[in-house]
Amino acid sequence: MPLDILTEKFLNWITTFGAKLVIGLLVIFIGLKIIKKVVKHFTTFLQKKSVDVTLTKFLHAFAEVTLKAFLFLIILGYWDVQLTGLAALVASGGVAIGLALQGSLSNFAGGFIILLIRPFKVGDYIETGIYQGSVEEIGLFYTKLTTVDNKLILIPNGALSNGSLVNYSAKEKRRVDLTFSVSYDNDVNHVKDVLIDIIKKQNFILSDPSYFVGITAHGASSIDFTVRVWCKAEHYWDIHGSLLEEVKIRFDKEDISIPYPQMDVHIKK
Repeated sequence: MPLDILTEKFLNWITTFGAKLVIGLLVIFIGLKIIKKVVKHFTTFLQKKSVDVTLTKFLHAFAEVTLKAFLFLIILGYWDVQLTGLAALVASGGVAIGLALQGSLSNFAGGFIILLIRPFKVGDYIETGIYQGSVEEIGLFYTKLTTVDNKLILIPNGALSNGSLVNYSAKEKRRVDLTFSVSYDNDVNHVKDVLIDIIKKQNFILSDPSYFVGITAHGASSIDFTVRVWCKAEHYWDIHGSLLEEVKIRFDKEDISIPYPQMDVHIKK
């Protein structure tokens, strides 16, 4: 094909679709900037109205995806892309697409179910299956958990809405249960008095409901004392660790022996 014909075709393309392509890309670039600002202002408005953080983050993601999809549909129409033909193509492959998107649609619906029944909210510490962590965000398709060692876990909303989970933050109070084993040679009344004294000196332990200290088992080589105390949910691990540490220190001071597995070996000559 002669060069002049190629040049003519190229100039014709530039003056027709080429210009529309450049304008369309420019509109997409500017539109994405505007959408970002609009969504930001929308989120700020929700925060000023004291809308729940969980709902705010979900609406933020939903508004962003919706506005971007609307923008691209407008640009496709401007580029004279036959949306009816695209719709026919989608319809013809509807079964395959439906199967492919089945999981995504389930996760999308699961997000709405979570917002509706509120089994947890942003900031709660939950456990589901083998995963547990603090809820960072409930997105359109996935919920983000942050573990105690700062790992990010993405869990499909469909699995969360249909499966079982434990919400450790749902209740204001939690009970700390610990068992301490002592030797049969120890005075059980003395042991009980020491445990009660330790409990009374803890700052975060609640007086209502009251604590429990008592013998719960006569083991093969030890007597087991169970301690049950109540605290606010956010102080659970503080109390848990403090009791373990303080009991060991006090038992050593009070000469209360803690038995441990041992084996006697007899050698016959």
